[in-house]
Amino acid sequence: MSGNCPRVPGERDSRRWGDMGGMGMSIFNMESSFMRALGKIADLMILNVLTILLCLPVITGGAAITALHYMCLKLVRNEEGYILKGYFKSFRENFLQATVIWLLFLLAAGVVAGDIVIMYYSVMEFPMAVRIGILIMGFIVLCTGLYVFPLQARFANPIRMTIRNAFMASLSQFPRTLLMILLLFLGPAMILISGRLAPIVFFFGISVHAYLSAKLYNKFFERLEARNPQAASQSQIDETDERIFHDRTGSEEMEKQ
Repeated sequence: MSGNCPRVPGERDSRRWGDMGGMGMSIFNMESSFMRALGKIADLMILNVLTILLCLPVITGGAAITALHYMCLKLVRNEEGYILKGYFKSFRENFLQATVIWLLFLLAAGVVAGDIVIMYYSVMEFPMAVRIGILIMGFIVLCTGLYVFPLQARFANPIRMTIRNAFMASLSQFPRTLLMILLLFLGPAMILISGRLAPIVFFFGISVHAYLSAKLYNKFFERLEARNPQAASQSQIDETDERIFHDRTGSEEMEKQ
């Protein structure tokens, strides 16, 4: 006979449930992947609602979108810190320049939209070249607008150079630009599929697009920040063009020193 003690009924089950309890506690640890993901979702919801509210006066839309991209890039790089503090810091610092850019793009978009409406409802027959020209102009405004506010959030440049850089970036990163355009229509598509998805779009539509866009342009921005001449061929921007991007964060750190 062996000296093994008989197993108490339920003993094995209790140990198993104890292990699962430990696993449950690890999941809810603030440093766990689950809690980090949950925190990021909450941050995106806050950023989305905040951006919508600050876009309501219209005039503040540019600064609000710039601040959104500023924080979304930090989220992508796991540098989020304090969401509200960082958001309003960027909002204040970029307000004047972002507002001018915003008004310029509203004007450009209004002109393109007006031309399309006139062309559609007019009894006159517009030449095909004019129609194609208007559509190309609208496409350029859209592509440039996808990069202009992220660049404004990250790099310190005059308005004219920021818009020029945005246009160049949209061309040099054209596959990513097309993907960003597709993501832009994800929210409206969800609402068309089912009106019940409207609350999700309201709480996450703008911020999720900004976050996914930041994931797409992050590597490109890192190459610009590194000031590596050899990276020019990889990003399809020559060395002269790359030097026109001035790192906003780098200049801030120099000022602190």
